[in-house]
Amino acid sequence: MSRLKSLLTAKALVRTRTFWILIVLGALVVQRFIHEYHQIEKEPMISWTKSQNADCAVVLTGGAGRVREGFDLLANQNVKKLVISGVYSNARMREIMPVWPFYGNLNENDVVLDRRSETTFGNAQQSLPIVEALKCRDILLVTSRLHMYRSYKTFRSAFPENIFIQKHPIVGGRYEPSVVEISFEALKSFFYSLWAY
Repeated sequence: MSRLKSLLTAKALVRTRTFWILIVLGALVVQRFIHEYHQIEKEPMISWTKSQNADCAVVLTGGAGRVREGFDLLANQNVKKLVISGVYSNARMREIMPVWPFYGNLNENDVVLDRRSETTFGNAQQSLPIVEALKCRDILLVTSRLHMYRSYKTFRSAFPENIFIQKHPIVGGRYEPSVVEISFEALKSFFYSLWAY
């Protein structure tokens, strides 16, 4: 009888320990999520307050206004080369930028399309060899303000320290994203933080 009692006590002790371990892990996950949420929420709009120049711009597709901003940077000679990362495999330059003729004397050789990337991690991995081949010492990273925190951390983790990365966020929709949009991005950022940076 005492053996059965000690076995039940041991099982109860294991359950109690498991319960508290899960509570602590849950609290850590919530704390990390809140941290990511606040980092995304407070991302500044640097591109509106100062003029930025670099050897290259890397534009991450997937949101309104990003590609146009990249072409504006190239046309205004803020950058020498433009890398557009995450382009559909069959897309042509004129489909990506239908108003190309209005940009005047842009040279198609100054624009490189990365057709292999499908994620932010892929953008960083596929852009690096292109940036190195173009001999870019610094880049402007162009994406939405909402996406910038995760993008910058991913690129900074993938790129060598000798390539300077400047944030160049844009607003593709509303200036202030909704709680749902920030929460979804914070969730993505949380998972990226476990393995990508």
